Amino acid sequence: MLIVLISVMLFLCAFAVQAKAVNAPFCVGNAMPQQEVRGIVRDQSGMPLPGVTVIVKGKNRGTTTDIDGKYSIGIEPEDVLIFSFIGFKPLEEPVNGRMEILVTMEEDISSLGEVQINAGYYNTTKRETTGNISRVTAEEIEMQPVVSPLQALQGRMAGVEIIPGGNQPGMASTIRIRGRNSLREDGNFPLYIINGVPFNSTPIESNSLLGNTGIDPLNTLNVSNIESIEVLKDADATAIYGSRGANGVVLITTKKGKYGKTGLEARVYTGAATVPNRMDLLNTEQYLQLRKQAFINDEVEPDQYNAYDLVLWDQNRDTDWQDFFYGGTSSITDVNLAASGGNETTSFRLGGSYHKQGTVYPGDYDYNKVTAGLTINHISENKKWNLNFSANYGMDISNIVGNVNLTTNALRLPPNAPSIFNEDGSLNWEDWAEAGRSNPLEGFFNTSKTRANNLISSLGVSYEILQGLYVKTNLGYTNFNSGEVVKRPRKSYNPSSWENIDHGSSHLDIDRNSWIIEPQLHYSKSFGKAEINTLLGGTIQESNYAQLDLEGQGYVSETLIGNLSAAETIINASHQNTKYRYTAIFARLGFNWDQKYFLNLTGRRDGSSRFGPGNQLASFGAIGGAWIFLEEPFLNKENSFLSFGKLRGSYGTTGNDQIGDYGFLDSYEATPGPSGLYPTQLANPNYSWEVNKKLETGIELGFLRDRIDLGVSWYLNRSSNQLVGFVLPSLTGFTTILANLPATVENTGLEVELSTVNLRSKDINWQSFLNITIPKNKLVSYPGIEQSPYSNIYKVGHPLNISLLYQYEGLDPESGYYTVTDVNEDGRFDFEDRVVVQNLGRELYGGINNNISYKNFSLQLLFDFVKQEGTLALFNAGDRSNQRAEVFQALDENNRFQQISATSEAYNAYTRVLTSTLPVVDASFIRFRTLFLGYSLPSSVLERLQLNGGKIFLNGQNLYTLTNYKGLDPEIPFDGTQFAGQRTITAGLEFQF
Repeated sequence: MLIVLISVMLFLCAFAVQAKAVNAPFCVGNAMPQQEVRGIVRDQSGMPLPGVTVIVKGKNRGTTTDIDGKYSIGIEPEDVLIFSFIGFKPLEEPVNGRMEILVTMEEDISSLGEVQINAGYYNTTKRETTGNISRVTAEEIEMQPVVSPLQALQGRMAGVEIIPGGNQPGMASTIRIRGRNSLREDGNFPLYIINGVPFNSTPIESNSLLGNTGIDPLNTLNVSNIESIEVLKDADATAIYGSRGANGVVLITTKKGKYGKTGLEARVYTGAATVPNRMDLLNTEQYLQLRKQAFINDEVEPDQYNAYDLVLWDQNRDTDWQDFFYGGTSSITDVNLAASGGNETTSFRLGGSYHKQGTVYPGDYDYNKVTAGLTINHISENKKWNLNFSANYGMDISNIVGNVNLTTNALRLPPNAPSIFNEDGSLNWEDWAEAGRSNPLEGFFNTSKTRANNLISSLGVSYEILQGLYVKTNLGYTNFNSGEVVKRPRKSYNPSSWENIDHGSSHLDIDRNSWIIEPQLHYSKSFGKAEINTLLGGTIQESNYAQLDLEGQGYVSETLIGNLSAAETIINASHQNTKYRYTAIFARLGFNWDQKYFLNLTGRRDGSSRFGPGNQLASFGAIGGAWIFLEEPFLNKENSFLSFGKLRGSYGTTGNDQIGDYGFLDSYEATPGPSGLYPTQLANPNYSWEVNKKLETGIELGFLRDRIDLGVSWYLNRSSNQLVGFVLPSLTGFTTILANLPATVENTGLEVELSTVNLRSKDINWQSFLNITIPKNKLVSYPGIEQSPYSNIYKVGHPLNISLLYQYEGLDPESGYYTVTDVNEDGRFDFEDRVVVQNLGRELYGGINNNISYKNFSLQLLFDFVKQEGTLALFNAGDRSNQRAEVFQALDENNRFQQISATSEAYNAYTRVLTSTLPVVDASFIRFRTLFLGYSLPSSVLERLQLNGGKIFLNGQNLYTLTNYKGLDPEIPFDGTQFAGQRTITAGLEFQF
């Protein structure tokens, strides 16, 4: 309530500020300027500089240059103007009675490293940081037509993998920062901090199609409202977050209002998305020819039971099922509005957005998102008090078909299969029932509606007690709740079974809320060439989770489905509540000498309610150092092609408490009947924290006055004391017990980041950015793994993400079927014979980004690339389902496919070979990920339209993929039957008023 009251008061104060248009000067006080001066600000190549701050020295009056570098401001004849802009040296220019002042600003190479980087509890710069922090800004991601901000990071950061979850809007992507550290899949999530507040990003459960990956709670963020995203990777950067930083930290900062600027920004785009690829499948003629040959080879007469596709179905019908199932066009619309303003002490930004996306599948389904955001920043006139408030709210609604597979059917249905729907739009049951099959879209009229609401709020207050000493407190509150209803009307199922089927519904409600308080004390002091920065703080956090899951049955009418009061019975009801408490003390000591030698010490003492007595506390810390060796006197910097040089390194520990709550206690649940309890969990009070030890070294170089920047990092992370659900014998009455296993997981890798300024002139600028990551993941040790239940999942000396395969032997000379090696020659095929280890992870990945501008045109081209292996299925010639077109070669002599057959022996041989080395193929790819083309309206047009800025833009996503992989999408390279990214093209307008 206090936060809400403060926010309302400050919001009203912000609107009470006398503010004007974006590029109009602001004036505080009674003295009014007597004349106006105009001019243009350019760089040394003659290019206009937009956004340059122009203030009158010693007075509360200023403005900024427009897109053409122009400015105008009221002044006194004796005034002095100060021009400042990031990356350029500040410039003072006396007016001396002039009415026009043309200014050329000089680039400041040293200041390019002074851009503030968010390191979490403190800020640093690229030049001074001792840790490894990657950063993307609003200019790179705000125009992208994506739902989650994670999708905008693909290909932009070294050491950061974004793996798409699926093809439905809202499905959770997977982010891996320098690999997988934990044996548990849910133990690898990074820590998300949004405006200083921790945010639980664990995917939300769902009973719909979204349940395959879960729902990404980050979907409710407005990508266009994000100012920057920083990813902390090494121990120096993450250890201050202690047990929460083992898998990296993602810092998301939303946009703020600008002091001295008032204006309105509007952006709208619309477009369409389609599935960019099709698998090359057999047509009807080819399919039927193979099927007929199978019966000839098997010496079996086809009939309506074993060959309904040959006997009952139309032999001339040829349906492109891929086009039927996902050949549609998904419309996309996005609208953003934001107002910002203020004076020199108070600023605000108030914005909102609406995003709608359709579907490529049959049916009228869509995804909708509405967001709103408010930030208020205030600094007292004496510069001692500082207040920052932010609140971001998002609501999204997913309307999709209720848990029906719409992808696999498109690839496996015979091309001469009968229609799915009747002419009246109902499901065609008769033709399919004649063949003894159910309609492939049984359940199609089931619908699911998932609504999520997300509030993230923060309040930061600081006060400078003495020079360099200030106290600060961060307060945060988050609330995420989702409600899902899956409706199952009887018409989705075969009318012949309606007597046994009732109208039904499934309901799932989830609520997460959390609050946090973090008091801090900061102190900075310089002593000659020495400078220290210290931080001491604490954390108190509480998180609550509640879930209600139930089903309703026996609705008398389809219109009443979902109204639980109209349900005849309620079944499978479950309700759970958990509470998580966390507390910590943390500290930092930063030291630098002569701006050349930097030392950073961080430490944290954590306490977590997820561990039993005696194990609830743990300590973590790190040390990082950097040496800017080019500042040494023995290196002649002025005559060297080397303009910057830094060596850095770090070592430290972080922890992991990403486990369920109350695992150290026995737990019970109520029986369905009265007065009964039954045990659901076996206690283990002795397990403790996972520990992740991180080592890193790196070098950063600048060449030719920083026209070329190169950074190379090598890292070694080892995670031990693994927390997993240890499998128990069935006689115990429990399946698993949470325990520490003596396993150690290692991640090593090499990261290369290169940026170049290829061209810089008055009319054209061209910058390129390249990042490459070569990761290696390995299970270093696991004593007794061969006797453990994980012997068929992990192998010492190999990555965690593996598949154990049979060795493919070739075609059996007698039967002509696929064969694999029976390693122990026992006549059976099981895990004892799966001796080939396939790495399912990426061997190399990265991205190339080019930013090109020519006069008013701007162009951004992003390519990402991956080297990896994948698998391909659908090569069983003669089977009663469609196959890849190349299987038609099975009719040729001396081909690589097994004998065309429909026997169970052939099917078993094919099923077995799917888990062998035969289907393994190269699934590497280079993807044209993003195209952005913009045109900024010239000043003459802006003046006529009375605008301060304007842009027309075109955006493309997933435009083209270069790959030898023959599946649908190399980003999901398993069997080739799945896809994630859609080809999206949008066009839009942006205006500043």
